[in-house]
Amino acid sequence: MFQPLPFSIGLRYLRAKRRNGFISFISMASILGIIIGVIALITTIAVMSGFQQELRDRILGMVAHATVAGVDGPLQGWPKAVAVAEDDPRVLGAAPYTETEALLQGRTRRGAIVRGIDPGLEPKVSEITTMMRQGAVTDLKAGEFNIILGKELAQLLGVGPGDSVNVFVSEATVTPLGALPRAKRFKVVGVFEAGAQEYDLGLALVHLQDAQRLSRMGSGVTGVRLKLVDLWDAAPVALDLSRQLDGFYRVRDWSRDNANFFRALKMEKTVMFILLSLVIAIAAFNLVSSLVMLVQDKQSDIAILRTLGMSPGAVMKVFIVQGLVIGIVGIGIGVVGGVLLASNLSHVVAFVENLIGAELMPSDVYYISGVPTLVQFDDVAMVAAVAFVLCLLATLYPAWRASRTDPATALRYE
Repeated sequence: MFQPLPFSIGLRYLRAKRRNGFISFISMASILGIIIGVIALITTIAVMSGFQQELRDRILGMVAHATVAGVDGPLQGWPKAVAVAEDDPRVLGAAPYTETEALLQGRTRRGAIVRGIDPGLEPKVSEITTMMRQGAVTDLKAGEFNIILGKELAQLLGVGPGDSVNVFVSEATVTPLGALPRAKRFKVVGVFEAGAQEYDLGLALVHLQDAQRLSRMGSGVTGVRLKLVDLWDAAPVALDLSRQLDGFYRVRDWSRDNANFFRALKMEKTVMFILLSLVIAIAAFNLVSSLVMLVQDKQSDIAILRTLGMSPGAVMKVFIVQGLVIGIVGIGIGVVGGVLLASNLSHVVAFVENLIGAELMPSDVYYISGVPTLVQFDDVAMVAAVAFVLCLLATLYPAWRASRTDPATALRYE
């Protein structure tokens, strides 16, 4: 294809003025279609990658990278587990926790997960300190039975800092009057906002010792939460840690706890990639039309080249080169434009909002009010590769038609 003669002739056809201006128009339309398709695909994939990263960061702000929990009951040797984890260079932090399903009663009632945490160790494994909207994690003090609620949970219960909520756990207390649900009054000292409904509406935080007393776990905990240097190593690191401890443990990592959610995001990204690739395919069909008409326009030139000894394969390469150059120009401009648009999309959205005088994604409606983008080299390379393959396929039929030209027939009326 890139032999000197076919390559030079293909480039010469691009530079030469054509007698039929309609062919040039279709060629420009093909380039423009490829540019638009590549820009749209890169920008869309960057936005979806940005939302995926934003959601993952918000979820991991409340969920540990990995957890090691007891199998048949509370984990009693958790101080040793924390010490072993902190000695591992792959672990940034470790903290014990308890989790109990409970019914919270304020002005209304709502079920939620009550998580017991150690205020001194919790910041090592989560971003809870940056999510506090009222109060602070340090307001959770052992024996005072304070509680921090998710923003939506506090609104639903109709309470705020300074108010009290009753916490009912499923385990009953046997009294002369019969079995009564175990309950404890907690004082609301803070409100957090994780940006994920699962936690803002369904999670409450209390001090670890208060949670142990409420659930009658003694000195045991539900498990130990880990924050790692590389979150993608969560499963093997947690498994290695469990093997260094005595007994049997249940090991889970963030990807398993949220597997369906992230699988759905990945599937949506893949489907959008396929659908938007059809825009590039449409532009490639325009390229087919342009090259077919060009082959028809150059019948006499092809016949002369054949009579001078050029092989059908070389003729085919001439038009493949021409089609690929058109495609590469479109892909190159599209990649540059797509990367620039995706990298500055937040500024574009802000400009549009100022222009129309309205907020496109209001924070009181959407958890993510901006338009996060993440331009990844692999995604850009994949878009460019798909566009190149489609352009290459689009050149094959017109180039084959050119190679089948009969010199005698083409020159009969010249």
